[in-house]
Amino acid sequence: MIEQITLRDLGVIARATLPIGPGFTAITGETGAGKTMVVTGLGLLMGARSDAGTVRSGADQAAVEGVWIVPAEGAVSDRVADAGGEVEPIGDGRAELYLARTVTAEGRSRASVGGRTAPAGVLADLAEHLVVVHGQSDQLRLRSAAAQRDALDRFGGEPIDGALEQYRVDFEAAKTLAAELDELTTHRADRAREAEELRAALAEIEQVDPQPGEDVELARRATRLAGAEELRLAATAAHEALSSDGDAPDIVTLLAEARRALERAAGSDAGLDVHVATLEELGYRASDLATDLSGYLADLDEAGPHELAAVEERRAAVGAIVRAHGSLEAALTLRAQGGLRLAELDDDGDRVTRLAAEVVAAEAKLDESAARLTEARTAAAGRLGAAVTEELRALALPDARVVVAVAPGAASVAGRDEVTILLAPHPGAEPRPVAKSASGGELSRVMLAIEVVIAGTGGVPTFVFDEIDAGIGGAAAIEVGRRLAALAASSQVIVVTHLAQVAAFAGNHLSVVKASDGSVTASSVRALEGPEREAEMARLLSGLPDSPAALEHARELLSLGGSAG
Repeated sequence: MIEQITLRDLGVIARATLPIGPGFTAITGETGAGKTMVVTGLGLLMGARSDAGTVRSGADQAAVEGVWIVPAEGAVSDRVADAGGEVEPIGDGRAELYLARTVTAEGRSRASVGGRTAPAGVLADLAEHLVVVHGQSDQLRLRSAAAQRDALDRFGGEPIDGALEQYRVDFEAAKTLAAELDELTTHRADRAREAEELRAALAEIEQVDPQPGEDVELARRATRLAGAEELRLAATAAHEALSSDGDAPDIVTLLAEARRALERAAGSDAGLDVHVATLEELGYRASDLATDLSGYLADLDEAGPHELAAVEERRAAVGAIVRAHGSLEAALTLRAQGGLRLAELDDDGDRVTRLAAEVVAAEAKLDESAARLTEARTAAAGRLGAAVTEELRALALPDARVVVAVAPGAASVAGRDEVTILLAPHPGAEPRPVAKSASGGELSRVMLAIEVVIAGTGGVPTFVFDEIDAGIGGAAAIEVGRRLAALAASSQVIVVTHLAQVAAFAGNHLSVVKASDGSVTASSVRALEGPEREAEMARLLSGLPDSPAALEHARELLSLGGSAG
């Protein structure tokens, strides 16, 4: 449950602390005082989208802080731990959870969970376990078929949840298979053309049979062969300079003569030994180089006159493959992997047959899942209608009857059912959809009755109602107050209301007070007791907090609620 909420610079509220606590808390105040800002602040703590417009005029940022009492172990504490935060144990298996949210004047938002900064999505996750908020907009949502189906599903609990989960799995499986079959049959001509083109490309690659890096090697060989005569002349000149059979002295001979000259003189100076060794090394290297050049010239001589033509022809064949596929590597990859793709394309006929059979099987399974879901919803619909009808008796609609109808509808991820909540406001009346026939007051009470009934089957500990009593007055409002008090016996209930008949049943009455200070209007919140509460009740009844008649009426209402003083 919510223990306390603190608001700073939110809307018209400069700073306010709301002590909530267990049971039934009513929040009242003059129009424009900022009652709805309390619900807005709670929404921010529950992960609602931030809005710079909620920041008080002139302030840098708005801040909302809340303290919850939660189980020390369970889904809430586990989610807080996942976000890096902590809950503070307070004994009896309970713990305090601190949540906070700030919104800057530029619209930027920050959230804190259990003392650690966290995404606003974590607050939304926690909200599913902590609080249900209903406002007048929820009455509009109750008019939608989807909202009515969701209400039935929430009431149905595990039987519907399990059936719905299986239906969604089967729905997605059938949808995926049907899409695959449609893709296969719709684009069959394209796939046949792709297979034909792939088969031709593979045949061309196989015919040429290129090797990795062959295009580079062929380019090198072509360049060498094209300059063979120039290479031969250069290599011959170099070879003759190194080692010649003619009369002119060559390098090898000259190096040998120089070495022998130094050897003869080395006896007189040992320092010449190192130079003798160098000349000997140079002679060996020159001789080896001459031998290598002889081999190079022999290779050039072996290249016949037609080799260049053969290389160029091969280059043209490999080049065609490269141009067709962008690179030799791409062509080689296609040769390695194209066979698998071709086999897949050639298997289209068999695949269509197999997929068609799988689609039939998947749709049959989906039919079974949809039937189980419809069965679970139909069973729950009878119980929900009876329970809501019983609740309406306690909400000053003793003769009203609610029927929850489950009929075949359009298939969707939520099933094949159309759920309609019907209301017969008096005996003999034909039940009609609440979306079309219920007045504002009736719709408010139907929604409250549904929420009370669902509360008995769910685990959310806190309910917040924002002026859901719109359109209700007199005796009906008193019964709404009684029912909210009864709900508060097992859950925490927070109600923003303008009706004294509802507020009278609250065990904790908070008033949002507006004060004017020049151009700045600020609101704060204070708990009301004794004469202050009687005056606020009188104001709600007549607009005259000091009227003796209104005060007397206020005391009478408070005595009905059992919470006077």
